[in-house]
Amino acid sequence: MSYYADSQKSRIQLGQRDRFFDREFELRALREKVIDGDHTLLTAQRRMGKTSLAREMLRRLSEEGEFETLFVDVEGASAPADAIAEVATQARTIQGAWPRIRNGFSNFLKTASDQLEEISIPELTVRLRAGIDPGNWQQRGDDVLEALATGGKPVALVIDELPILVNRMLKGHDYLITPERRESTDLFLSWLRKNGQEHHGRVCMIVSGSVGLEPILQQAGLSAQANIFSPFELKPWSEDTAIECLAALSRGYKLDLSEEVRVDTCRRLRCCVPHHVQQFFSHLHEHLRREKRVSATLDDVETVYEQDLLSVRGQIALDHYETRLRMVLGDAGYQTAINLLTEAAVNDGLLTRGIVELYPDDPPHTSGDHELSVPEILYTLEHDGYLFADVDGYRFVSGLLEDWWRARHARFFTSITRR
Repeated sequence: MSYYADSQKSRIQLGQRDRFFDREFELRALREKVIDGDHTLLTAQRRMGKTSLAREMLRRLSEEGEFETLFVDVEGASAPADAIAEVATQARTIQGAWPRIRNGFSNFLKTASDQLEEISIPELTVRLRAGIDPGNWQQRGDDVLEALATGGKPVALVIDELPILVNRMLKGHDYLITPERRESTDLFLSWLRKNGQEHHGRVCMIVSGSVGLEPILQQAGLSAQANIFSPFELKPWSEDTAIECLAALSRGYKLDLSEEVRVDTCRRLRCCVPHHVQQFFSHLHEHLRREKRVSATLDDVETVYEQDLLSVRGQIALDHYETRLRMVLGDAGYQTAINLLTEAAVNDGLLTRGIVELYPDDPPHTSGDHELSVPEILYTLEHDGYLFADVDGYRFVSGLLEDWWRARHARFFTSITRR
């Protein structure tokens, strides 16, 4: 299902299409960083709309005509060669760069230049990938980025899900950091850093992902390799923006969502993550349609929240909060993170510092040759938007995540204070 509503500010879409609403300040700020040539690490907690923001910024830059734009998703990549092949494939639309890239891979394309447009994108990527191996990936990558840098207009290059690629390179499928994996990851990041410096002002990189890059690099002692990227944090919507979004959606679907209903929705979410606001509206719309009504009440809000968002069906939509933790922390650190979050959930959303001190670092939470400490696990939970620290300890950022976590984990959980 796809939702669409217009407002004076912007457009919002739900379902499988990109989500975008407001964010004019962030768009201007990110555009200025690109124009200044600043390589940027786009950070935010999950479902905040990083990818949508990056795509919208590229769309506007393309319309202005001063930049070539590339969006490259490397979530499926497992090695530098895969990422380079993806960049080369997407560069086919850049007339000034593509001929040089094509010529460099001519032995593997083996197709007349006037027929290349008939090759499907997946097939083109496979052919380009065949020309890259462990012995030449750096040179191939240098050639691709140099072609972008010398193709005419400067290039704004978004590399989406780079943290997932880095994490996969660093830990493999067993989530263990080994000296060999650390060395190969260091080499890749050094290569990316070198090209970012060499082509400054000609190729501007924007990196984003559904997990934080810094906690991953910190585990391997590679944080310095990301210092060419200046952080740019995408914050949650303000309550006023979320309320306006709900009003725009209700107008578009001819529903009656009073201000009281919209405020109550935001109060329950507490942190107005764009995807969560839109997800709430989606369930509310379906609920009203089943009831053959167009006007929502506070009882409808409670019903949808409890029976849809927090139900087993609703929990599936939030499973990624757990899967991403396992990816970043590995099995041992993941289980400790689950326990810490559940401690907070069963204690009215507060993980006290006293409870934290009861969790020992011995035995260590091992990620290969690196021992994850409880403070490092908490740092990841803070960085990626699960918890925030205050004077009493750590609290859930999102009311929805807190309630979902309690519904999912509290039933069979025994606090460390009772073990």
